[in-house]
Amino acid sequence: MKSIKNLKIKIFADGANIAAMKEAKRAGVVQGFTTNPTLMRKAGISDYEKFAKEILSEIKDLPISFEVFSDDFAAMEREAKLIGSWGSNVNIKIPITNTKGESSAPLIRKLSADGYKLNITAMLTLEQVELMAKTISPRVPTIISVFAGRIADTGRDPVPLMKKAAEILKHNPNAQLLWASSRELLNIFQADECGCHIITVTDDILKKLSIIGKDLGELSLDTVKMFYHDAQAAGYKI
Repeated sequence: MKSIKNLKIKIFADGANIAAMKEAKRAGVVQGFTTNPTLMRKAGISDYEKFAKEILSEIKDLPISFEVFSDDFAAMEREAKLIGSWGSNVNIKIPITNTKGESSAPLIRKLSADGYKLNITAMLTLEQVELMAKTISPRVPTIISVFAGRIADTGRDPVPLMKKAAEILKHNPNAQLLWASSRELLNIFQADECGCHIITVTDDILKKLSIIGKDLGELSLDTVKMFYHDAQAAGYKI
């Protein structure tokens, strides 16, 4: 029987809903948070810094990642340093390339050497992981976010790739492999078995934590009841 208590992996909530983030913190179900500009836009956030400082005033003892949004590396560096000044629990998200496909490695090397805690994001290949293993400082905590969910979206099994990524990073004690873009609760157990340190999950997946290990016969009956009650509520007749 699978149990969340037996896992070594840390669960981070991925989103930009302030109320949901506060509730996840209060409930003690996550060990950190990640955001990105797309999630923030979907949440209707118009002032990036105001949002960040509001959530940081509530969550001071768990890591939170905020992403740069420029496409020019000089502007990225300016934004990264500003974001890094917001709090000691902040990780600065830097995409692996800009929109032109130009590598962010020189900027990442510079920021990492200067002691900034980074979250390298939008990674999908082992070549990218290998490059980052050579780029980041072994003295500074760094999150390596590999988008396993997007890999799976292409019809590829992400598990072998994530296991190899963990192997590549194992010599750096400050590098944490993150399974990103989770699609289902099972991904938490897969990521743990692969040797990932962190997995990001959405609010929808967080809500399913309570049914881990639930009796399948019981879950079957619950499903039948749900279909029945929804049909009754809709007033369906044949």
